[in-house]
Amino acid sequence: MRLNITQALGVCIALLCYVPIIHSQDLSTAPVQRLQLPELRVIDATIEAVQQATVSAQTSGRIMEITVDVDDYVPKGTVIIRLRDKEQRAAFNAAKARFEEAEAEYQRVKEIYGRKLVAKAALDKAEAQLKATRAAMEQAQEALEHTLVRAPYSGIVVKRHVEVGETARVGQALMTGLSLEKLRASVDLPQSLIHAVRKHQKAWVWVGKDKSRKVEAASLTISPFADPASHTFLVRVNLSASDLDVYPGMHTKVAFLIGETSSLAIPASALVRRSEVTGVYVVDKNQQLQFRQVRVGPILDDGLIEVLAGLSENEIIMLDPISATNLRDTQKQTSIDKD
Repeated sequence: MRLNITQALGVCIALLCYVPIIHSQDLSTAPVQRLQLPELRVIDATIEAVQQATVSAQTSGRIMEITVDVDDYVPKGTVIIRLRDKEQRAAFNAAKARFEEAEAEYQRVKEIYGRKLVAKAALDKAEAQLKATRAAMEQAQEALEHTLVRAPYSGIVVKRHVEVGETARVGQALMTGLSLEKLRASVDLPQSLIHAVRKHQKAWVWVGKDKSRKVEAASLTISPFADPASHTFLVRVNLSASDLDVYPGMHTKVAFLIGETSSLAIPASALVRRSEVTGVYVVDKNQQLQFRQVRVGPILDDGLIEVLAGLSENEIIMLDPISATNLRDTQKQTSIDKD
């Protein structure tokens, strides 16, 4: 079929005015996904030290020196208090002398017994005496060591109970400290959540200088009974790492896993924010772009963000907001030109 000049000119104008709407090879799109997300319940918590103890005197004696004070950091094994040790040192020296004498006697009897000049009973007696004096020397050495009070672990001194010149008695509290190496979050959990938390045994703790990080708990320690006054269960959320920028006594939050929930999700990079309006560009059935306002939730893993309202499953959205805006402007101009 042949076209006259007028018909041919109309076809050319129509071709010139046609603008392709979506080129999948040029612009990236993605469907709205439905994911199974963990259902979390966030509860206020307090950071506390796992290791916190009061060091007590193991022997009696006058306090001669205190080497650390409150708020000092103390490495494990550091001598923090020295007691007067004159009596204990004298007892150790005497016990050591008796042991050396018994050891020499044992060696002499052993040599004679090897030449068959004494009975086996004499050797046994010398050996028993050697063991007894060794035990007495070790006991005296332990009493001498107790005059040096050492830090049981690395940590911070939080309270000092004695002063230089005081006489310490056995069992008397000397110094209280806590360790920063092992921390946990303490939570009073409502009884409505206890069964779900016991089932899943999973939680996350907010840490960092501005509580910007969320780390998974190493384990949970759940009290087997509820407080009769508040009807809450004490839960200790143990942290695996130590370099978390949190300290005992600080307030934080803990998210407990209580189940799963189905939710829509899109890449966070697809969001367009205009003043107080948040939206995305949606490709409709006619391959036209529409700006759709949405309500979003928290950011998820892999760069996704939860969509609470405004989208349906499997709707197609533009992933590049800038390219989508340019394409939207082109569509509007094409529509104007056609009119």
